[in-house]
Amino acid sequence: MPPSVEELFPDVWRQLVVYAQVLADEGEKRGLIGPRELPRLWSRHILNCTAINEFIPEGAKVADIGSGAGLPGIVLAITRPDVHVTLVEPMERRSDWLYDINEVLKLENVWIVRARAEELHDQDEFGVVTARAVAALDKLMRWTMPLVAEGGRLAALKGERAQEEVDAALKVRRKFKVADTQVHEIPSLTEGEPPTRVVVVHR
Repeated sequence: MPPSVEELFPDVWRQLVVYAQVLADEGEKRGLIGPRELPRLWSRHILNCTAINEFIPEGAKVADIGSGAGLPGIVLAITRPDVHVTLVEPMERRSDWLYDINEVLKLENVWIVRARAEELHDQDEFGVVTARAVAALDKLMRWTMPLVAEGGRLAALKGERAQEEVDAALKVRRKFKVADTQVHEIPSLTEGEPPTRVVVVHR
């Protein structure tokens, strides 16, 4: 654990440590993370995910699409206990993992739904929809924007090609008549790591 974690998250750092340890112990064999990612679990994955926190309004109802290992959904639920997080994951082995890790963490602000995002269209709406490493922005928006409530937003964690993805999604942005799309660069909480890019699409 980086020494900054306890200082940055004084109330919940122990839960983050438990989550990281279980993910390190089981993540590779359960097909959640590759072996090369284990040394970078904190910097590249867990702390990287906290970059979306500032784009989540207090008390928001959030859906994390393609939650997988719980990145960013579980991290968000731990570090922002004020928000309500629905983890949406279509794959059985990954949704089983989400149930298992939540049994360990006992997060009361987490719900798990085994489904594809499209299956939830016309069933529910969220103030914020999040996603990380799920799909290019144009495809991601087709899956997620119908879930974003009026006045809500999509907050997607993206790589260095974030602006290119925004430009390539022009037609989809027009289709959904989005109010605004911004690419934010958030400095890494780990020294020497590149910034995290968060694409925020306002409904």
